[in-house]
Amino acid sequence: MILSTIRSLWVWGAVIALILLWLPLLAVIRLFDADPVRYRTGRWFRRLGVAMTKVNPSWRVHRDGETVENPRRPYVVVSNHQSLADIPIISHLPWEMKWIGKAELFRIPFVGWMMRLAGDIPVDRADRRSGARMLLAAKRSLHLKCSVMFFPEGTRSPDGRVWKFNEGAFHLAIKAGVPVLPVAIEGTRDCLPKRSWKFGPPQEIRLRVLPPVETEGITPEGVPELTHRVRRMIVEQIASWRGEDASSVDAFPAGRAPGSRDDAAQGAQKKGPPT
Repeated sequence: MILSTIRSLWVWGAVIALILLWLPLLAVIRLFDADPVRYRTGRWFRRLGVAMTKVNPSWRVHRDGETVENPRRPYVVVSNHQSLADIPIISHLPWEMKWIGKAELFRIPFVGWMMRLAGDIPVDRADRRSGARMLLAAKRSLHLKCSVMFFPEGTRSPDGRVWKFNEGAFHLAIKAGVPVLPVAIEGTRDCLPKRSWKFGPPQEIRLRVLPPVETEGITPEGVPELTHRVRRMIVEQIASWRGEDASSVDAFPAGRAPGSRDDAAQGAQKKGPPT
């Protein structure tokens, strides 16, 4: 317990120092970044996430999967979401993408300022017009040959399983005519437990880029099937890592595609309450 406290204090101290160092650095980079999508600024902001993982000796990151040969080929990137640690871990991917984030994150001093400098895109889930503005901004980034990043579950999984995927990212991919790039992440749930400032025990963290899913020829009516297909790819990858059946990773009853909030509630009742 004492060692865990000391380690957590050390990591948080190092993270705060990095943030204080990075803000003026990012501001200078932004000043000379002529790219309309702020590509270089964004890449340097993601390097902060990589640096955060390096100061934490308990996080051992294993990244593999598909290689993105052209970093300026735009994708709608989607990933499952287990904890706040997902953000610095996914920042290891070697290309820039604008992250879709909750509006309240952009109001956090230092971190929120850097998100704005990097050109990340806020969304207020309580404001429908904010959602429309977010999709327009994301579509513009794709048009400017920069990928965008979504957590389609909308929030962290309460129990490590994969929950409902919102369809907004998939509508966007179809309208913009770009592929969906699924990313699976595993091992971060206990890295930074919810409602705790202490970091968890040493973790082996896996990050895999799955094969892109083309959207050419898919109409808006095909969005549910596209969403289900991509979500299933991520579920099966996580199940493979865990050596379990996919049904134990899927938060929905067997044989049912993701649907309404009622589906999620029924799934939770059959599987037991979130831990």
